[in-house]
Amino acid sequence: MSAAADAGIVVVGASLAGLRGAEALRRNGYAGRLTLIGDEPHRPYDRPPLSKHVLSGELAPDATELPLLVALDADWRLGHAAVGLDRVARTIRLADGAVLAYDRLLITTGAQARPWPAASSGALANIFTLRGRDDAAHLRAALARGPRRVLIVGAGLIGCEAASCCRDLGLPVTLLDPNPTPLARSLGTWIGGVIAECLKDSGVAFHPSARVLRFEGDASGRVVRADLADGRTIEADLVIVALGATRATDWLRDAGLMADAGGVTCDGACRVLAADGTTCPDIYAAGDVARWPNPLYGGRLVSVEHWGNAVAQGAHAARNMVAPAEDQHGYDHLPAFWSSQFGINIKAVGLSEGADSVAIVQGSRASRRFLAVYGRAGRSIAAVSFDQARWLPAYAEAIMAGSPYPPIRDASDQGRFATREPGFPPPRAASHADEARHV
Repeated sequence: MSAAADAGIVVVGASLAGLRGAEALRRNGYAGRLTLIGDEPHRPYDRPPLSKHVLSGELAPDATELPLLVALDADWRLGHAAVGLDRVARTIRLADGAVLAYDRLLITTGAQARPWPAASSGALANIFTLRGRDDAAHLRAALARGPRRVLIVGAGLIGCEAASCCRDLGLPVTLLDPNPTPLARSLGTWIGGVIAECLKDSGVAFHPSARVLRFEGDASGRVVRADLADGRTIEADLVIVALGATRATDWLRDAGLMADAGGVTCDGACRVLAADGTTCPDIYAAGDVARWPNPLYGGRLVSVEHWGNAVAQGAHAARNMVAPAEDQHGYDHLPAFWSSQFGINIKAVGLSEGADSVAIVQGSRASRRFLAVYGRAGRSIAAVSFDQARWLPAYAEAIMAGSPYPPIRDASDQGRFATREPGFPPPRAASHADEARHV
């Protein structure tokens, strides 16, 4: 018997996916030793409120802790990140030097905010990222001091939500993005243009197709302006860098797994793949960090940074971890997300990447109350609603069924509609200065 045979199951990543996965282990009858490892000192907490209610001051950072839905009887190892994995010895090395054995392993380390490089003055004071609870607490304190001008770099979900929150607080805001509109890479420029109109109406100074080269500071080391690639300068005494995230996989660098900044590659049952493509039967992954072949999109490898996926995939991986090898279930989750910004509730289902057409099938773009459907090669692949979610569940079912595009015609409250190109920006190599990763 190996040294790890009685070590039980270890969950690396005290996240939403990790917590719900641990709870699912108990619900599925696992009664053995259970250990949860987290790099932050906090118990698992909810991230969506951080860029909304926490920044606004409506919610204290420590009020975001997730409830325990099942009695875990677990050993919590918080505040010490995993820094290495030895698959042969079945051990995990922590930052404090501790070495923990495991019998089975669930990886739920999630993602980390892409920082601005120190070489481009990213080490100046008052430059923030927003990913974790401490990030939100520090940023909230800085916003409460009343900066003269907030500059946000990146108009994805986090950047737009932060801009909306800052305007609600009465703070002057400038928002820069390398793309022609906000959310261009996830919604396309035609739908993204609606957000651009909202930005303008709310008083946000939006600069599309803008790239920051560097930040400049004063004698005290505090940021005072940004230098743009086109020669312009933007004054700011507080900067929020919202350029997406990279998956937290550095600790797996020498583990011999298919793991990189884009995630940990899994098979359809959430089992992690070794570098040679073989399955690791004792290691699973779930949540933001997992990259798996989604059968709803032709088996294409996808990774999804959405709340619902973290919950569902954590539970699915846990179920498979305690099931026999011959009873491994495939994971076919339909991605979904929501965002609240500028008084609009945005909800989306599916993956719009690769869409060649889009149509507003309910409401109108002019009213900013509508439901739009995305198609690819004649099939419906995604849908998004702006304050018009009544039909969204029906479109979600149609997308999962692989229905033609658009799948629903002649609905009782549906007018005439036309199809057009979504307007996705062309792909380009990512860098800190010109590319935001949008979800």
